[in-house]
Amino acid sequence: MAELKRIAVIHSDFQEKFGIPRQSNLIDSLKAEVIFEPGYRDPNDVVGLEEYSHLWLIWKFSENEAAGWSPMVYPPRLGGRTHVGVFATRSPFRPNPIGLSSVKLDQIEMREGVGPVLHISGADLLDGTPILDIKPYIRYTDSHPEAVSGFADRVKDKELKVVFPEEWLRVLPEGKRRPAVEILKQDPRPAYQNDPARRYGVAFAGYDIRFHVDGDVLTVCEVVPYHRGCHS
Repeated sequence: MAELKRIAVIHSDFQEKFGIPRQSNLIDSLKAEVIFEPGYRDPNDVVGLEEYSHLWLIWKFSENEAAGWSPMVYPPRLGGRTHVGVFATRSPFRPNPIGLSSVKLDQIEMREGVGPVLHISGADLLDGTPILDIKPYIRYTDSHPEAVSGFADRVKDKELKVVFPEEWLRVLPEGKRRPAVEILKQDPRPAYQNDPARRYGVAFAGYDIRFHVDGDVLTVCEVVPYHRGCHS
């Protein structure tokens, strides 16, 4: 089997896995850039891509390579106690650590010294994730509104009410405030964690957004500059 090549890397606002949306396109205000590797920066590579509104990104679970895989996994949305087959999930612990995300293509920029840069919305990827391939999303074949989605249909996420005090919201750059609130609404916690006294932290856009959850209400208690390992 031929070795898969890294053709690009994504630059997103997520420094850690905790807090990343569970699926792509859940939060359309999230912005990211796809930067091609030096061998794939020929502008001819993207001719015609501007005619598409959405793309498929095929990428590598680079943070899970050493973890191996298991035929049975415990999806967090099922409480972390019910196991299902790995191929019935989008778990990162797979025989081949490959992920798939649909994203919106906002713009193609020709950047000096870098070549084509894809500006995208709705990505669910960690900053620095290797991109293995990019394919156009084709509406009449890739969209199936009548599809049945297994346990995912039964455990659709319920949005939380987010209390984000103005003093902490103003710490974030203006363009990062709306996506930060949307991330928190999705409830980043695993379904089995429900301790109102526990403090959590989402690393986003260079900041650590710290919060606690009581019932259906998430309250932000602090926003500080992000440093790896700083969560309390």
